[in-house]
Amino acid sequence: MVKNENFNNNSGLVLVSEVYPDNLVVVPIENRPVFPGLALPLMFGKKELVKRIEYAVEKENGFIGVSLIENINEADILTSQLYKTGTLLKVLRIVNKTEDTINIFAQAVTRFHFVKDITKGGVQHWQVKYEYESAAPVTDEIKAFTMAVINSVKELIKVNPMFQEQMRLAIQQVGLEKPGLLMDLVASFLSSEGKKQQEILEAVDLFVRSEKLLILLKEELELSKLQQDIRKQIEEKVSQNQREFFLREQLKVIKKELGLEKDDKTTEIETIEKKIKSLKLTKEASKVVSEELDKLKSLETGSSEFNVTRTYLNWLTDLPWGKFSDENNNLKTARKILDEQHYGLDDVKQRILEFISTIVKRGKVSGSIICLVGPPGVGKTSIGKSIADAMGREFYRFSVGGMRDEAEIKGHRRTYIGAMPGKLIQSLKRTGVANPVIMLDEIDKIGASYQGDPAAALLEVLDPEQNSEFLDHYLDVRFDLSNILFVTTANQLDTIPRPLLDRMEIIKLSGYILEEKVEIAKRYLVPKQRNEHGLKASEVSISDAALKTIVDGYAREAGIRGLENQIKKIMRKATLRQAEEGSGKISVTPKNITDFIGQQIFTTEELYKKSIPGVTLGLAWTAMGGATLYIEATSISAKSGGLKQTGQLGNVMQESSEIAYSYIRSILTKNNKFKDYFNEHFIHLHVPAGATPKDGPSAGITMALALYSLVTGKAVKKGLAMTGELTLTGKVLPIGGVREKTIAARRVKVFELIFPADNKKDFDELPDYIKKGVTAHFVNYFDEVLKIAEFN
Repeated sequence: MVKNENFNNNSGLVLVSEVYPDNLVVVPIENRPVFPGLALPLMFGKKELVKRIEYAVEKENGFIGVSLIENINEADILTSQLYKTGTLLKVLRIVNKTEDTINIFAQAVTRFHFVKDITKGGVQHWQVKYEYESAAPVTDEIKAFTMAVINSVKELIKVNPMFQEQMRLAIQQVGLEKPGLLMDLVASFLSSEGKKQQEILEAVDLFVRSEKLLILLKEELELSKLQQDIRKQIEEKVSQNQREFFLREQLKVIKKELGLEKDDKTTEIETIEKKIKSLKLTKEASKVVSEELDKLKSLETGSSEFNVTRTYLNWLTDLPWGKFSDENNNLKTARKILDEQHYGLDDVKQRILEFISTIVKRGKVSGSIICLVGPPGVGKTSIGKSIADAMGREFYRFSVGGMRDEAEIKGHRRTYIGAMPGKLIQSLKRTGVANPVIMLDEIDKIGASYQGDPAAALLEVLDPEQNSEFLDHYLDVRFDLSNILFVTTANQLDTIPRPLLDRMEIIKLSGYILEEKVEIAKRYLVPKQRNEHGLKASEVSISDAALKTIVDGYAREAGIRGLENQIKKIMRKATLRQAEEGSGKISVTPKNITDFIGQQIFTTEELYKKSIPGVTLGLAWTAMGGATLYIEATSISAKSGGLKQTGQLGNVMQESSEIAYSYIRSILTKNNKFKDYFNEHFIHLHVPAGATPKDGPSAGITMALALYSLVTGKAVKKGLAMTGELTLTGKVLPIGGVREKTIAARRVKVFELIFPADNKKDFDELPDYIKKGVTAHFVNYFDEVLKIAEFN
């Protein structure tokens, strides 16, 4: 036992007669160490720790040691690694105790240092060595360091008043006579991390302790200054905001008293009431508006429900209830507008005028839903706009291509955050009338997903029997869509859901022939692009021959988009030349066309200059318009026959080639000259271009004629193209796309064509300028094809 001779009765620590045990029960503490000189409450929360403290109180006169955890073991805190320097405590009172926790009030006495582990009374102890403060008189150097600590503390108190009472009490009670105790008390009040405070606890030498403490005081001072700056900025900002708020509120009250201004809520309600007076609401809509308006009046403006209700009322009252635009009932004016905006397409214009005349006669649109079908670039979207102009109606277009969410059509329910009506209701708000022309673009590319099927939602919209009571999920009030003229566009009909297709009148736009494209370029495209590029007719011109060259060599697609892009290139090159070379008229001719838009993209589709046995020219339909394609057949000597097809043929086209092979084999094996041919030759059928997928049954007679020509060794006469489905009995069945295929043949200067007999009515309906110069043969059976091809 070590007798306590370092403290007297006036120190307030322990009695002189008490002695410190050489062996201590040591308990771990977290976060920060305990410094000598403090009386403080402590709580321990583990059953084993409770037992240790009880043992120390009962067996060791209430002395225990505490040491800061250096490396904690979360699984078992008792096995954590502790710092070797700790503090001796005298337990003055057990405040509260349970089986797992104990609260004590203790006096921190002095430092100790670990010597070794021992076991005493079945409890683990530390044998310790106590570290005492020097009893020598305080030197001037120590006083200087102590004064530096006191000055730093005073400076800290100015910045952070939180420390004021504790620090002032420590300085007054301890003073310069006990510098070590003063330093310990100051260190215990700082907010520094435990590791740094442990360094001060371990510093027995007062010079070292004072240096470390001054560093911590400096850090604490800087941190307190930073916190003070942040707090000051926040207080200034809050104070400014509060001041502005009170001033605004006072201004509102003053203006209200003087009748100069109404509050936001009153203004909102009056605006909505004013809009209601100008509308012809239905009975259902009027009831809902009245209920929602009463609800809005009872809500506070700061309420989230207020904003939801206000937004809903704004949507309801912004819709054109009973508002209609004045229509143009003069068909001559309508025809003039259509002719001015579109060249050609006479059959399409005629169908549109028939629709308009019916609407004018009936005075309503019900049942009139137009679907414009054709390849890209033929003017489907612009025709929709022309319909609106011709009828004097507002026009709104949105694309449904790729749309996968049913809510895009029917809106979101108001229970969702950010809910809004569907596209139909939005379009009515934008146009401001209940009878616009609404175009649903790319309806053949509409999708479906887990969010619903927009195509199914459109069934109600486009059904004249249902759309008079269209119910949007957001509005939840019926709105009459029957006065809207719906116009849809598509590149093909195959991908449009059948129930949706049944609700529409189909108008096909097949594309333009060379002469039409040239005329369109002269009338519309060249003037438009000249204007967009800031050029005048006196500065740049494109000859008719140059336009024909562009159409034939650079823009053969069914539409005019590619043609317009080539004209843009010419205009850009012209503006560059003018900028670099100065003024002067630029004339574009076939001779210098390559200087403006480069080498030709297309060569003639007629690959063969002379007729070759086994090669025939067919006519095809694609989403881009009509096209010509060659069928090639060749044979290889083999011990057994067979057929191979190449050229990326689809399943239907492969079946057509097999039918053609079977049919030609059946008729030629009856001829003694060719009866063994199919057993001795392997036949390869190819359809260029090999990288382009192809499908459909309409190449049946073309493939059959190629096989017949190969086997007989006779070439098909030059300048003949054909299309038609073939059966195993030689019957030729009708096909589609007669107009597109005829235009494709004209494009490559082929004017003798073979069609199925059932397609004669389709050919007869073609405009005269497309049929001009074309000799069309209509066949029922394949033997008629052989006669036309000059095989008999």
